[in-house]
Amino acid sequence: MLLSLLAYLTTVFAIARAGAPTVALDNAIVIGHTNGTVTSYFGIPYAEPPINDLRLRLPKPVTAYNGTINATVPATQCIQLPAVPRSDLPAEIAKDLLAYIALTPFPTVTAPESEDCLSVTVQVPAGTKPGANLPVLAYIYAGGFTSGSTAQSSADVLIQRSIELGQPIVFVSINYRLGPFAFLGGKEIKDAGVGNLGLHDQRLALRWIQQHITAFGGDPKKVTINGASAGAVSVGLHMVTNGGNNEGLFRAGIMHAGSPLPTGDIEIQQPFYDTVVEHANCTGAADTLECLRGVSADTLLQAAKAVPNTFDYSGLAQAWAPRADGVFLEAPPQHLVLAGSVANIPFITGDALDEGTVFSTGSFNVTTEDEFRTFVQQEFFPHTPADVLAPLFDLYPNIASEGSPFETGDANELSPEFKRMAALQGDITFQAPRRFLLDQRSLEQHAWTYTHIGQPHGSDAVPALAEGDDLADYVIQFTATLDPNGGASNRTIVWPRYDPLARSMLVLLDGDTPLEIVPDTARLEAMAGLTILTVAYPI
Repeated sequence: MLLSLLAYLTTVFAIARAGAPTVALDNAIVIGHTNGTVTSYFGIPYAEPPINDLRLRLPKPVTAYNGTINATVPATQCIQLPAVPRSDLPAEIAKDLLAYIALTPFPTVTAPESEDCLSVTVQVPAGTKPGANLPVLAYIYAGGFTSGSTAQSSADVLIQRSIELGQPIVFVSINYRLGPFAFLGGKEIKDAGVGNLGLHDQRLALRWIQQHITAFGGDPKKVTINGASAGAVSVGLHMVTNGGNNEGLFRAGIMHAGSPLPTGDIEIQQPFYDTVVEHANCTGAADTLECLRGVSADTLLQAAKAVPNTFDYSGLAQAWAPRADGVFLEAPPQHLVLAGSVANIPFITGDALDEGTVFSTGSFNVTTEDEFRTFVQQEFFPHTPADVLAPLFDLYPNIASEGSPFETGDANELSPEFKRMAALQGDITFQAPRRFLLDQRSLEQHAWTYTHIGQPHGSDAVPALAEGDDLADYVIQFTATLDPNGGASNRTIVWPRYDPLARSMLVLLDGDTPLEIVPDTARLEAMAGLTILTVAYPI
């Protein structure tokens, strides 16, 4: 025991002499990196490696830290299953889509991939001491539940801006499992209680924050969960799980392009599970789930590539989206919202104006009325009677000037049904669920909403995080004070709370410069019709 103590103290003194920032966790020393303004601790494990027999099981927490943790380099990424555009896309559409994929203010960070990836990255203002009790922003990355990592979620600029505002924050980004390692569905998954594993990972990371963030200078009582796209959906689902009891894990939520989804039961995903089983050569196994646990990681990944992705024909009829599993989600998410099973916390939720455009490129060959109707019925509403679904097509007519990209007249009609398709897909997955959540909850809890004009999916959150723009000011102020106005910045306009009568919505222009407050009334009848359908027939 004495020798262990001496070795521990020797390490501490050596690190201190070298000038590297450190934090003590249990019996371990975490070595970080600083640029003089922001100190970062990359890749601190919060769970046991989900490998071998722990693959496709609930995460197990790290019980204690010992020794030295080198947290000076970007964390290992969870194994990625990025969406791939169709190989037969027309040249013009392919060019636009590839330009969108490449459009990100974040620098490209090369990080290895592994199943052993369950870690958090903590970033703080340089010089922050334990017990500083700074508000905490816990970030859940985007990527369609198939890609993304903390290595692509640097908060250097955001933290610098928080210092300038006099409201310094601590930033924690969470790695969670993806694709076939986390979001398989089907009867076998439901029966084993191992659905939505990526959400369980996130929840465990939030518990880690409660236990350890004071060592980094954060206040566990002032945690805001924040996410983009899949991360925003995740935030919404953390709000509706556990009967709406947030267990004190967070006090507020921010959703950039995502809300509780209109998805149904996890057994809807049975065809995708069967596809993975077949391509992993597990069809003949007595226990197909156990077989998937035993194949190589690459075999499982390659098998999952046979499942449609969000740039494929099926678009936002997502194979990997979270669905009701009876454990994390006891019922379809919108049913939980309707039942009032929602954490009673203040929240912000917003979308870009044109959420559906990039996801409608894969259905470019839907060019007629009959093909459009077949697509909607087949991909989104296979169990909805045709006569019940029929009025929806009048709510979303094939009139280019009414489609997405919105407010562009007849321009940008990449194929004969493209703008109609983009309007419907953007509304069914993003806009209508956002408005449904606001209308159901804004009289019970404080809520704000925004839209981003003239930009596609993901164009709001990325600049806020990577460039520290005006939306970032609102995020920082909300994290610090639970009010996005905050009273600390002269770059922003007053953002009123949402209510179902005034429907106040902040409008952001390209570049995320605040423009004005308008009523959120676009396509009221169409989205109401969509919501009636998705509540009655979850997708």
